Amino acid sequence: MPKNNPYVSQRPAPEKRVFRSEAVERQITEIKSAIADPELAWLFENCYPNTLDTTVDFGMKDGKPDAFVITGDIDAMWLRDSSAQVQAYLPLCAQDPHLVQMVAGLIHRQAACIRLDPYANAFFKDGNRISEWHDDRTLMKPGVHERKWELDSLCYCIRLAHQYWKITGDVAVFDDDWKKAMHLAVETMLDQQRKTSQGNYSFMRIAGEAIDTLVNDGFGPAFRPTGMICSAFRNSDDATTYLFNIPENLFAVVGLRQLAEILDAIKDASGLSATCSSLASEVEDAVFAHGIVDSPQGGGKLYAYECDGMGHHLLIDDPGLPGLVSIPYLGYKSIDDPVYQNSRKLALSSDNPLFHRGCAAEGCASPHVSGPYIWPMGIIDRALTSTDDREIKLCLDMLKRTHAGTGFMHESFHKDNPKDFTRKWFAWVNTLFGELIVKIANERPHLLAGSAA
Repeated sequence: MPKNNPYVSQRPAPEKRVFRSEAVERQITEIKSAIADPELAWLFENCYPNTLDTTVDFGMKDGKPDAFVITGDIDAMWLRDSSAQVQAYLPLCAQDPHLVQMVAGLIHRQAACIRLDPYANAFFKDGNRISEWHDDRTLMKPGVHERKWELDSLCYCIRLAHQYWKITGDVAVFDDDWKKAMHLAVETMLDQQRKTSQGNYSFMRIAGEAIDTLVNDGFGPAFRPTGMICSAFRNSDDATTYLFNIPENLFAVVGLRQLAEILDAIKDASGLSATCSSLASEVEDAVFAHGIVDSPQGGGKLYAYECDGMGHHLLIDDPGLPGLVSIPYLGYKSIDDPVYQNSRKLALSSDNPLFHRGCAAEGCASPHVSGPYIWPMGIIDRALTSTDDREIKLCLDMLKRTHAGTGFMHESFHKDNPKDFTRKWFAWVNTLFGELIVKIANERPHLLAGSAA
């Protein structure tokens, strides 16, 4: 970089960007001009369009738009990641028909993935491709990259479809193929309540670490049915300690009600809407009965991160989404809810064994990366769910000083050394950072208009 300008754009050259949205480009120009801190403006310019610049493969398939969105440095599409990667662009769909087509294409592609295997978390574009994980002891199919059952995968797809519909009014994406996918999604959730049987899913990875496989012949740890939905793996792709992950179940409550709303609006006569509403209420009641405990800090109740229905609770928070801190961001209740506030307090304190304070920053680590490696995603999540200017500014300052000179966010960095980081190209966290800056620009522009830290 020239010494007189350390903030040269790190975006690919225009001709190498894989998808272009005029509305996104206008947003970059507008918001960047409102950011007083040149480094923060540079980070926004690099990160916000990263999903569009580098990960989208868009075209037409069988007469419908089709979009395959890889996660970044892995040539596969996660249902969760791809949904979250385009989240920041949804408000701009009203201004950009090309962007509308891309998101519609992603909804079509996700529906095809769910029809292939509703238990899988990640897929290849080539439906004949065989995964490196083909020896996993589970029902692996061609086209599936990884078959880890994670409840949030299906919830993210529903959330994307619901938000897209609310913004565009388009119901054409809710065709028969999409409806078939949604029936499979709900059937999978019902199966994984595991009320009377072990369910239709098991998983073992022979060569993996403990966090990559399930105990008890692949069916996971012992539990007692409660009405909640078992999730074998977390959003981090790590095995759950207890099968009832509370943030994921609350996300399911939101998603099932969103799906019911869509089905009612399109006058679906299958009865699936009623099933969604009933299941959402059952899961919510079960969370209240089994997933809320006394705060070890005193002052009331909080959500456990996981439980087993037999009285065991895991009091941590993982920095991935969904997590305890992200609950209102994902649409469940408000930031002011006292149970949430107590949960957030634990998550962002030393009472959470995954929370670290170091020379570089403070925040949550994850078992997914061994050691005290703080996740920028967790810092962003903290800012997205804060109503405190000082806390939001703290988060921005930490993000600004921990990108290790790259101009992009990373999966994690060592608490004392940001140059020791994992994943150079992780599009979800880049775009999530952009989403945060847009939110601040819309709601708290004074935080961007101030002088550089």
